[in-house]
Amino acid sequence: MSAVLGPHVVVVGGGIAGLAAARRLAVSGVRVTVLDAAARVGGKLRVSEIAGVPVDEGAESMLARRPEAVRLIRELGHGDDLVHPGTTGSSVLSRGELRPLPGGQMMGVPTDLGALAGSRVLSTSGLARVPLDLALPATRRGADVSVAGFVGARLGREVVDRLVEPLLGGVYAGRVEHLSFEATMPALAAAARGHRSLIAAARGLRAAAPADPGPLFATLPGGAGTLPGLVAADVERRGGTVRTGATVRELRRTPHGWRLTIGSTRDPEALDADAVVVAVPAAPAARLLAADVPAAARELERVEYASMAIITLAYRPSAFPRTEHGSGYLVPAVEGRDVKAVTFSSVKWPHLRAKAPDVVAVRCSIGRFGEEHTLHRSDEELKAAAMIELAATRGVTELPLEHRVSRWGGGLPQYNVGHGDRVARVRAAVAGVPGLAVAGAAYDGLGIPACIASADAAAARILDHLESRGESNHGSE
Repeated sequence: MSAVLGPHVVVVGGGIAGLAAARRLAVSGVRVTVLDAAARVGGKLRVSEIAGVPVDEGAESMLARRPEAVRLIRELGHGDDLVHPGTTGSSVLSRGELRPLPGGQMMGVPTDLGALAGSRVLSTSGLARVPLDLALPATRRGADVSVAGFVGARLGREVVDRLVEPLLGGVYAGRVEHLSFEATMPALAAAARGHRSLIAAARGLRAAAPADPGPLFATLPGGAGTLPGLVAADVERRGGTVRTGATVRELRRTPHGWRLTIGSTRDPEALDADAVVVAVPAAPAARLLAADVPAAARELERVEYASMAIITLAYRPSAFPRTEHGSGYLVPAVEGRDVKAVTFSSVKWPHLRAKAPDVVAVRCSIGRFGEEHTLHRSDEELKAAAMIELAATRGVTELPLEHRVSRWGGGLPQYNVGHGDRVARVRAAVAGVPGLAVAGAAYDGLGIPACIASADAAAARILDHLESRGESNHGSE
């Protein structure tokens, strides 16, 4: 371990955002301490074995076409370990049948009307409504609008219900009537401002994309849930400290920086820092910032979260008498089913099939915003709901070899209408307080690369602050 000199920065939160921020600070020669209330680092990234196969309990992959996560993995020396899906083809359960997602769509917005018709996802009347987008006058919109409001006005409600909602639901578990078009589909929202037609805007984005953009997704052989451990180990190798089971109860400014109160009220521990990165979900972040940054706290208190559960089932290959529908399928809310998405992990990830050819691992996701009652059932009841889903769509009648229920209470922030403005107000309030930064999924994106990007921005802000005080060491790789 190399000696690390310089100022002390505390990162509150040991999810991927907090760990990535801590690593960047440590690389720059800053003495850093990560504090996380949980018994382990990683936040919503977690992996464990089921029937001998390592299957993620939270996010299972990262966007490979965004650079942040892949770059971090390469910096950690694991770039050659990255693996990619064997197939990204998937289906949507529409009008009682599994149908292929139409080619050429962008988050459900079609660019190829022939492919849309061929998929048979929409009814005859729903399909006939779509091309009106090409002739309708421009839809007026202000600073922000709901996904359902804008896309529905352009393409009709069926596109919203049977394509856009299930695709966004897999990311946010949210309601399209509330989700922000600008925040959840930013590239398309920006392109749409320059086109009368939403289809034309989507076609323009596809035409501008590289001819061979490379694989869409990537993960690590042991699962995406192994990434936090790799980052934490690198932080400690560089002289940083990573503490679990350390609940930060209070954060207050001092004449020279910040003081954090850790632990119970009976046995509190004080820790001083020159700067702090708050990388926890919106509600705990609001509590920590309430005393010194009340404007940011008020905005963060308004960020709602959805809960969900992932039921992982391990079967023998003989349990699946029908041909696999690619990597999995999505279930629109209008279908009225418990399960909202199914991933055939052993089909999607060939390295899992190679590791355990006699096991088929399947992940079923349950839970949408406003339907928390569906998660009040026991683990056995959730398992039964997943088995019923697979029996209905895939004819599975065998019992699973093993099962696992992973619950994520309040795990997914909702990017509702006005989210971008809310985040801007949070950042403006934080910008007025020296030595403070925020990061995480509550701000600019839920995916692993987006969280790492927010971590990089937070660390850069802290380094700028330390440099202004003459305290930055400007270390490098």
